[in-house]
Amino acid sequence: MFEALLREDLDALTQKAVELERSNPPDEALVSWFREGVAFVHSYSGVVAMMASAHATPDSALYASCAAVHSAGERLLLRAQAEGSARADVNGDDLFALMSALGWLGDQPSFAPRADHLFQVIASAILSERTSGDVRKARC
Repeated sequence: MFEALLREDLDALTQKAVELERSNPPDEALVSWFREGVAFVHSYSGVVAMMASAHATPDSALYASCAAVHSAGERLLLRAQAEGSARADVNGDDLFALMSALGWLGDQPSFAPRADHLFQVIASAILSERTSGDVRKARC
């Protein structure tokens, strides 16, 4: 039952990427989706290791959903890179890892008060210098 709920939420995160891709500029779509992803990871505290493992294990019940989320984020990243608004040296694995790390940090009492600031720092690092000052406009 938990896997079904997790798959449903992963599918919703994938769909969110599609919606943002259609309706927002590339940099805003990427940052908005990244924020949604961090919130997702934070809400499933303790599940990050299972998701990371499922992403690399085709036999896992979560493999398809994790692969779809990864692909959706990578698509948003590639779109922003093609426009020149995201760094060229970041890939989908990096994006997924950073999202997972920020979700984990939000669960740590000493970092939780700075979670939004840390998100802004990381999102600014993903975007190119041309757009990194505009991270705040892409809030969810």
